[in-house]
Amino acid sequence: MLGNFTYSNPTKLYFGKDALDGLNEELPKYGKNVLLIYGGGSIKKNGIYDDVINILKANGKNIFEDAGVMPNPTYDKLLEGIERARTAKADLILAVGGGSVCDYAKAVSVSVNLNKDIDAWDKYYIRFDDVNCPIVPVGCVLTMVGTGSEMNGGSVITNTKQKLKIGHVFGDNVFPKFSILNPEYTFTLPQYQMIAGIYDIMSHILEQYFSGTDDNTSDYIMEGLLKSLINSANVAVKNPTDYTARSNIMWIATWALNTLVAKGKTTDWEVHMLGQAVGAHTNATHGMTLSAVSIPYYKYIMPYGLDKFVRYAVNVWGIDEKDKSKEEIALEGLESMKNWLKQIGLVLNLTDLGVTKDMIENIADSTLIMEGGYKVLDRQDIISILKASL
Repeated sequence: MLGNFTYSNPTKLYFGKDALDGLNEELPKYGKNVLLIYGGGSIKKNGIYDDVINILKANGKNIFEDAGVMPNPTYDKLLEGIERARTAKADLILAVGGGSVCDYAKAVSVSVNLNKDIDAWDKYYIRFDDVNCPIVPVGCVLTMVGTGSEMNGGSVITNTKQKLKIGHVFGDNVFPKFSILNPEYTFTLPQYQMIAGIYDIMSHILEQYFSGTDDNTSDYIMEGLLKSLINSANVAVKNPTDYTARSNIMWIATWALNTLVAKGKTTDWEVHMLGQAVGAHTNATHGMTLSAVSIPYYKYIMPYGLDKFVRYAVNVWGIDEKDKSKEEIALEGLESMKNWLKQIGLVLNLTDLGVTKDMIENIADSTLIMEGGYKVLDRQDIISILKASL
């Protein structure tokens, strides 16, 4: 383990079929006014909305609602949510939905008490300033897995006018105070969204794994998480209501991005920067934008971190090393990964997401360049990877 670090995670998790009962334990800790945030209304069809409302009423809460959070929450929607939270004088923000709803709730929470002359987009997503105003606490009831937003400080917002999709990773003061994780709540999710979420989880793990050259405990943990994810995904694709598989996937998603496995790592988030730029221009499903660029990206950086790619091929995909060069082993591992992505139904090229050749340079201009991986890209590298992803 390299470097010095501290570790803290303040989010309390309630996991399992009876997890929603945890709301009765948490709600008395907060004031009367609750802003209930959710997406397009699926929670009203599957009964989760009614269950949450009944618990809020039983705890004597005044309920205010902010519905219609989209899969890629926009800055315009954030401005609406800020005003709703101010009008409600919210003491607690309760996000019921997937990662986008949780991300959006955190963005609202850190913006409600900003001076009205301060632009939240500029402060948090352009200048990446810290929070220096009171934060409205957030709780989450998770209905879709992938982002890990239920146990981290990440908040991704899209500015449609600027064609930018940017994430701010806030400190643990912005982490949800609690999260409710009932795997059965994910059963009614459309298969396309489930599969996209599975790859978002995988990408989170890989973007932390493919960094560093030391013998790091986090890498062993991540290899185990990856193998469990692959196994459970194979089951869930065939039987989406298999509780064991869906519960494993939900738990892996949380631990993939709750900051634990990043400790002692430099990490490499360039795949996310590429995928988010594509999403800003196409509004495509996040996990699919990641799967479309990942194999070309990893092939591009593989020569710079060859030993780790060999380890990944052998330890995760079971590639036989006998009579093969390191390059052959590493490439065989990526090919096994590509075949698996195709097998479970992930998108493997940008063309299927509506990207054309004449969009490449604009997408490149929207791609943030990150450090920490085996190779720091320049604009031409990004263009090459995007072209290889078509």
